[in-house]
Amino acid sequence: MKKQIIGMMCATAVLSSCNIYKTYERPKVDVSGMYRDTVSVKDTLASDTTNMGNLPWKEVFKDPKLQNLIEKSLSSNLDLQTAMLKVEEVKSILTAARLAFLPSLSLSPQGTISSFDGKAATKTYQLPVTASWELDIFGNILNAKREAKASLLQSEAYRQAVQTQVIANVANCYYTLLMLDKQLAITEQTAKNWGENVKAMKIMKQAGLTNEAAVAQSEANYYTINASIPDLKKQIRETENTLSLLLGQAPQQIERGTLAEQQMPEHLSAGIPVQMLSNRPDVKQAEMALAGSYYYTNQARSAFYPKITINGSAGWTNSAGGAIINPAKFIASAVGSLTQPIFDRGANVAKLKIAKAQQEEALLTFQKSILNAGSEVSNALYQFQSSNEKCVQRKLQIQSLESSVDKTMQLMKYQSSTYLEVLTAKQSLLSAQLSDVKDSFERIQAVINLYQALGGGR
Repeated sequence: MKKQIIGMMCATAVLSSCNIYKTYERPKVDVSGMYRDTVSVKDTLASDTTNMGNLPWKEVFKDPKLQNLIEKSLSSNLDLQTAMLKVEEVKSILTAARLAFLPSLSLSPQGTISSFDGKAATKTYQLPVTASWELDIFGNILNAKREAKASLLQSEAYRQAVQTQVIANVANCYYTLLMLDKQLAITEQTAKNWGENVKAMKIMKQAGLTNEAAVAQSEANYYTINASIPDLKKQIRETENTLSLLLGQAPQQIERGTLAEQQMPEHLSAGIPVQMLSNRPDVKQAEMALAGSYYYTNQARSAFYPKITINGSAGWTNSAGGAIINPAKFIASAVGSLTQPIFDRGANVAKLKIAKAQQEEALLTFQKSILNAGSEVSNALYQFQSSNEKCVQRKLQIQSLESSVDKTMQLMKYQSSTYLEVLTAKQSLLSAQLSDVKDSFERIQAVINLYQALGGGR
């Protein structure tokens, strides 16, 4: 009868703890319509199955100088090296969790010398090897191992997120330098032209073709353009220092190409939204955090069930009870114990409630990461389209302004136009030329942002 009661209790416990052994399953997440269409009024992008994030970074960033910089950053970036070390740390934790299934062994030699009332000393010793083994009937050790494995996947996803960020940051800094170089070249050439213009205005004044005010205005504009050059050089120096930091090196000059040499993809593809769940590292990181919290909740549940432990020892001793024997004899013992929580002042209940709340928090974080990913992809797609449209309109604007400058200069020669009109046309042309360089950079930046948003750089 006792055996039947014990068997029924065990069966009930096992059945009630079935949930403890279940593995994590990804919650259902609606990813339809995650990307907004950039042109359709329906607002939902019919994505191609091709995912730009699956391309190797060398196929996206084709500049050899940039490729060298990215390769150097992947081996020398300090943040990436730190992330790699974190992965190694979690690997050690997982190894320890796997070994927890095995018995623990220890050697505990003991020796005693005692003497009573001046009599001859007695010497006793023991050389036992002790072992302790917890039977993981209710999944405590199993879920600890699964949680450690989820933590490893989470840390690997974090390392990948850092790697993707490093690649994107290096590319952004590199193309920023190319943009600033181009703007500096335009500004310096414009300053040179304005210097020649000042000389021409002074000659015209001497010939009575213009007045002192026009000469002064020409000089002021020349000095204004010259004053903008140090700011551009300062930005170049700061960007080089930032890029040097990403490369894990002291601030120094960066070897680079030109903006006109760059070749970027003409058409971007985002792929189907469900690919993001496996491609984007921050989404995977959030999901693995959710999986870890799921297994931690299972551990909290297992605390309500008994713990069965088997302890044993074996070795040699010359002390058998009250007798001292020589030589020593072999001795062995084994003990089995069962510990069932009855009253723990609410600690186990509190731990379970906390674990469930943390699991819900992790689920919300996972859902938010997916929404954030979709938003970033949509932003990058629209940035690419809008920058393309701006580039087209800016080219037309520059053509019109160049024509305007030429015509106003010709009219001024015949005194049909004032110098103020020439000045306005030239200032507008310079502004448009600098904006054109910025538009080209924004188009490149859109490619970088989309590549990063799709989890590229793996």
